[in-house]
Amino acid sequence: MEHEHVREVDPAVADALEAEVDRQRDSLQMIASENHVSRAVVDAQGSVLTNKYAEGYPGARYYGGCEHADEVEQFAIDRATELFGAEHVNVQPHSGTQANQAVYFAMLEPGDKILSLDLTHGGHLSHGHPANFVGQLYEVEQYEVDPETGYLDYEGLAEQAAEFEPDIIVSGYSAYPREVEWERIQEAADDVGALHLADIAHITGLVAAGAHESPVGVADFVTGSTHKTIRAGRGGIVMCDEEHADDIDAAVFPGGQGGPLMHNVAGKAVGFEEALQPEFEAYASQTVANAKALGDQLSEHGFSLVSGGTDNHLVLVDLRDSHPDTSGGDAEEALEEAGIVLNGNTVPGETRSPFDPSGIRAGTPALTTRGFDEDDCRTVADLIARVVDAPDDEDVIAEVRDEVSELCDENPLYE
Repeated sequence: MEHEHVREVDPAVADALEAEVDRQRDSLQMIASENHVSRAVVDAQGSVLTNKYAEGYPGARYYGGCEHADEVEQFAIDRATELFGAEHVNVQPHSGTQANQAVYFAMLEPGDKILSLDLTHGGHLSHGHPANFVGQLYEVEQYEVDPETGYLDYEGLAEQAAEFEPDIIVSGYSAYPREVEWERIQEAADDVGALHLADIAHITGLVAAGAHESPVGVADFVTGSTHKTIRAGRGGIVMCDEEHADDIDAAVFPGGQGGPLMHNVAGKAVGFEEALQPEFEAYASQTVANAKALGDQLSEHGFSLVSGGTDNHLVLVDLRDSHPDTSGGDAEEALEEAGIVLNGNTVPGETRSPFDPSGIRAGTPALTTRGFDEDDCRTVADLIARVVDAPDDEDVIAEVRDEVSELCDENPLYE
């Protein structure tokens, strides 16, 4: 990928951009929330739409000259509607967190109650952590996964909801490797008269392709990110029934955001068009198959997987049984040196600091985009095991780095 125009003006930034392309090409990106978008999406996100203010919505802007911005945003809306079967879609949120913010602002008053999954059990900051604005504006109580199985405790959630009486229940997670039973959470919400927000940020692409059950038509609101498993422009999305459409739109603009990032909306439109193609279903199915192969092979090496495996695009490894003296941070650092980029992650029943947790989280979306199959992912699991078994052995790390380079050469990126 060339950056000649940047280089003419700012060689330092051009060097950094080119180094980042090389980093992505020459290492394995396994952070579960990352992917490699197509050149078409990159072009759309780098387009002249970055010049255009388009406050408002198609056909109702606060500035003139928005006819082409209107076309692009409507493309994104129409394609998302087709992908997910939603009645109303807002494609303007700058991120998944701001998509969640729109729902809270539209439907809650400060001090209202939110019931969501605890961060250390796989939840997300924007679901109510005290470091996030959500935990500061609302009364938040959190549920947990079953400590024995690692699965969501739906009965316990329903009992907790009956006692807490939340105004909204949040489902959808950032480190939960199993399929979510949306209907059971909806039943718990209905029983206490609560709304239900399903945050599919991680699994947006899996839901779009039918590789994971959809909460659209089940939950009152569905939010997501558009740059993870769906490989579209970076940002967020909100879906809801028509009865909430005006409230959601007003909460996004002018409630929480000013002018939309129209170049990102263009990237969303292009990515959604790609997701409508038959090949995308095969991609999503392969992503899940690759994650299962990765998890199974890690188990063969003695690693403990939270919930014992995976139904989606990620595996969550609890190192405490197999490597009690190695933290997730230690493993992350050694693996990155070996060319495998993933993240240390909290696990249910966490006994370490969130900044140096007991687990690691690994995802397959980006590997699958590069063309990796199950055999490749089993090989990657073997490499991960070798590094985590000897995180301080520079010879092992160097050997693994060479094998990572071979895998990258066999599955080139952005040629």
